[in-house]
Amino acid sequence: MIDFELRPDIKTSETQRMVYEAARDFATQFIKPKVMEWDEAQYFPVEIFDKAGALGFMGMLIPESYGGSGMGYHEYVTLIETISIVDPSIGLSIAAHNSLCVNHIYSFGTEEQRLRWLPKLCEGISIGAWGLTEHNTGSDAKGMSTTARKQGDQWILNGTKNFITHGISADVAVVVARSGDKGDSRGTTAFVVERGTPGFYSGKKENKLGMRASETAEMVFENCIIPDENRLGPVGDGFIQSMKILDGGRISIAALSLGIAKGAYNASLSYSKERKQFGKSISDFQGISFKLVDMVTEIEAASLLTQKASEMKNQNLSVTQSGAMAKLFASETCVKVANEAVQIHGGYGFTKDYPVEKFLRDSKLCTIGEGTSEIQKIVIARKILNS
Repeated sequence: MIDFELRPDIKTSETQRMVYEAARDFATQFIKPKVMEWDEAQYFPVEIFDKAGALGFMGMLIPESYGGSGMGYHEYVTLIETISIVDPSIGLSIAAHNSLCVNHIYSFGTEEQRLRWLPKLCEGISIGAWGLTEHNTGSDAKGMSTTARKQGDQWILNGTKNFITHGISADVAVVVARSGDKGDSRGTTAFVVERGTPGFYSGKKENKLGMRASETAEMVFENCIIPDENRLGPVGDGFIQSMKILDGGRISIAALSLGIAKGAYNASLSYSKERKQFGKSISDFQGISFKLVDMVTEIEAASLLTQKASEMKNQNLSVTQSGAMAKLFASETCVKVANEAVQIHGGYGFTKDYPVEKFLRDSKLCTIGEGTSEIQKIVIARKILNS
């Protein structure tokens, strides 16, 4: 089995171990009994996030002065990994809340803005969303159509964001809108929009292949008026801020991918030892044992890439390349591991009686969300060719 004890990081701290144990116990008590019920109903269990907040999971990277846990990326990765071994949907929601919405407000907000929104977000009383993607602008974020027009000391937002985690349930959303020319890297601005603001409402909820307990929906703005005091950073900095947020967010997806891969591997290892064919465990057959070897080796490699990116992030170094590498390799690994897990389980792997079919469905999002694998290769290529 792969668990915390077998992580290759020899510098594992006592704080990481405490986070692991708290996350494992939380997932076992509050998530594991409901995994398939939530998945089949596509139910977002908003009621568990105040419990996650009480454990410090909803503001992991935020200083204690704003209600956060004041931890670093190693602890944060440990949290997302551990939750995702049990249910990647909940791991995804906690990651999106932390690394996108909460981190954006902390990274680019004023002291007054931080004190206004972060405490409730860190406690899990408020759920956060982050709105960048639109129907016609996935990777091409500079081409967004949602507009922000200045009128006196207010802004008027119009447009629709889609594929937004917590697009219906979020109490606080960071929204990036076009305040200048389309295609201009200095033409977008970030704002905080609170639920209940006139002109801000939810649209279509997506019916997804996987990650079904993590809510994904549209956020719609129709003449939505917000005060200038809700603007995050200078006018025109929205796209630049978003790229910095995504650098850290890709570490989140790498951690999520590791959790999925470890969950699928653990299930496969246990099943292969228990399943008997021709008078012996199927793990005794070279064809199966070699699959397990490939799985565990690639998981360890993905873990090391993720740890490197986390350490660089902790040191405030640029993680554009290392984060993209970790996200690319870990996400592709989790899809391969989950696919092999189904193969090892044979016909049973194609049923909902075993967890691996869900790991396979959940895994695919990791190669798409927060930049596809192809986008990660473009990011890495630009770094290595221009170095």
